[in-house]
Amino acid sequence: MTLPTSPDTVPGPAHDDDRAPVKTEYKFSHVTTQRYLPTPGKAPGWPFADIGQWKIDANASADDWVAELKDWRREHLTRIGYDDANYRRPELQWAQRNFVHAQVMVEDRYLYDPVAGRYTVDRYLDDLEARYGGLDSVLLWCVYPNIGVDDRNQFDFARSLPGGLDALRGAVDDFHRRGVRVFLTTMPWDNGTRDEGEPDWQAIAKIVVAVGADGINGDTYNGVPRAFFDACDALGHPVVVQPESTISAEEHLIWNVQSWGKKAPNEVVPPVAKFKWLEPRHMINYENRWGRDRNHDLQYIFFNGVGYNAWENVWGLWNQLTARDAASLRRIAAIYRRFPSLPVSLDWRPYERTLQAGIFASRFPADDRTLWTLVNRHEYPIEGEQLAVPHVDGTRYLDLWNGTPLQPRIIDGQAILETTLEGRGFGALLALRNGAQEAGLEDFLAQMAKKAATPLASLSATWTALPQTLQPIAPTTPQADAPAGMVMIPAGEFLFAVQGIEIEGQVWEGVDVQFPWEPTARRHHRRRMQVASFHIDRHLVTNAQFKDFIDATGYAPQDAQHFLRDWRDGAPQPGWESRPVTWVSIEDARAYAAWAGKRLPHGWEWQYAAQGTDGRLYPWGDAWRDDAAPPVFRGRVLPPPAEVGAYPAGASPFGVMDLVGHVWQWTDEFHDEHTRAAIVRGGSDYEPRTSHWYFPQAKRLDQHGKLLLMAPGKDRSGRIGFRCVVDAA
Repeated sequence: MTLPTSPDTVPGPAHDDDRAPVKTEYKFSHVTTQRYLPTPGKAPGWPFADIGQWKIDANASADDWVAELKDWRREHLTRIGYDDANYRRPELQWAQRNFVHAQVMVEDRYLYDPVAGRYTVDRYLDDLEARYGGLDSVLLWCVYPNIGVDDRNQFDFARSLPGGLDALRGAVDDFHRRGVRVFLTTMPWDNGTRDEGEPDWQAIAKIVVAVGADGINGDTYNGVPRAFFDACDALGHPVVVQPESTISAEEHLIWNVQSWGKKAPNEVVPPVAKFKWLEPRHMINYENRWGRDRNHDLQYIFFNGVGYNAWENVWGLWNQLTARDAASLRRIAAIYRRFPSLPVSLDWRPYERTLQAGIFASRFPADDRTLWTLVNRHEYPIEGEQLAVPHVDGTRYLDLWNGTPLQPRIIDGQAILETTLEGRGFGALLALRNGAQEAGLEDFLAQMAKKAATPLASLSATWTALPQTLQPIAPTTPQADAPAGMVMIPAGEFLFAVQGIEIEGQVWEGVDVQFPWEPTARRHHRRRMQVASFHIDRHLVTNAQFKDFIDATGYAPQDAQHFLRDWRDGAPQPGWESRPVTWVSIEDARAYAAWAGKRLPHGWEWQYAAQGTDGRLYPWGDAWRDDAAPPVFRGRVLPPPAEVGAYPAGASPFGVMDLVGHVWQWTDEFHDEHTRAAIVRGGSDYEPRTSHWYFPQAKRLDQHGKLLLMAPGKDRSGRIGFRCVVDAA
């Protein structure tokens, strides 16, 4: 196939002297900046604009639409000084076969086993292969939503992964062994945490090289800047750069050989991706992270010949593809992978003329073969004649979707291709010219026929949330009197009302946590309960107290990364003895509590001790007081926490101190099949500047934070401490 090197040699003739005059003029503007191109066909005017889309006849003007868009493409590529050299670089061409991509949270329990303390890449990939055919690439995500809980920056979070970059390199090697490429991420908004001391592109390039990653995902970028691409090239490690958002500065198409897509209009006529039209080899991985029904997503990608981001673990909420969508993606991916050069054909033609209303097709031609992808926008099956295509003697026709050969009727030099498309279903037809060789084709057809034997309509399209389990907390030996340093909290009726403050997720099912009395996880929680009497530490556990524990037990965690990171030579720094201990994991806190004959509090116990029975917003009342908690710190390097007891005005009705705005405090742990998370209470004094994407504060007593858990070394933080409770007799 001839590859374009300048705007004059892009797909389609440079000078269409013999082109028939258009009947419908579109006159696309050179300032067309949306993700998707206007569709062919005339939409009805008021009052039928919304209810009369069935009247749109895309066939009637599709040829004119394509002809005028070829002119527009030629002009547009000239305007951006287009050069396709990066699409011709052999080391980057894998992006053109990157059909199924997924973002995965490193905290996902299928990817990392917290008990064994190791990455389990095979388990993760085996699950995806079983459900939807597996991946071509993966984005390993280790930063948001936990970033901002302390001053670690985005690169520190990568280095904080269990086993550090060496272990991450091992995980990348495991993905490569399975034929899966690996992306790491960078985010431009992280300018409030620790200053890395060098530009983002140099910092991430070094990490990419260290672990052997293949690409960089630009979180929130509308096109990854050239500096990232060049920084990796300068280190002799070329990468594919992939912006999260659709490209806006169109010159970025030159070095962003791949991008994500999103928010494709869901109308009767499916849309065409602008950047796929400008450069058919530009691979898009369409994502719809919160979508529960992904049928439109999958029809859109198949019509455009682009890929999918099968993102399921969305910031700890498991949004699994339904059985029907998974089977659809499996079949689409099988066709793409069998004929990988066709979806990126330079002569791609969307809106191929179809013979039945509501069926839309694209043509992907090559020298000796042509693929047509079809989608049925109706809710009911469409049978019979679908396409009439120019016939050449000796051509074989195959129904790839159903795995069967076709015997079309030939009428006036046209092959009439017939198949059945399920309601909201798919089709794929292939023409092989006489002499075209395709080894193993019969086996592939048999595999597709086996898949087609299970109609998509027979599979469930129902989404359900994963159930969560609250980690049990064993009771302590009851004590009648409050131990030294503790406050007795009397038994009583308590209205436990709290909400999670996760940035994303709206109020969808599965966001936040599921308490034992709730049928499913949700953001808002409310329960009137009888709370048994207990004793709680008046102050946060201090460095001095934790030093006593270590001296008495010799405690040394198996994963010691970041353990007591701000201590020196096995002891708190001078003058830090009365400050709350931090850089301890929830496991470390439990070990201390067990040694002391105590335990961590449940979230409702912590809130009852802080709030009393009148529902106040803060331990001291309903209005914030600057003298009741440490001042907010907005710098880039954390100072030590304030000493415990330094703000007596912050006491709760029961006299408990240091509850809010000091350091976050470990309480409950929840888990589902894929994610572990801890509820942290009270907020802290640290509020990094510059971005709303940092871990949000929850200083109000009717709010709690949710910290995703992976491994103790990554979970430890310079602004998370704890206090303990003892059950009362």
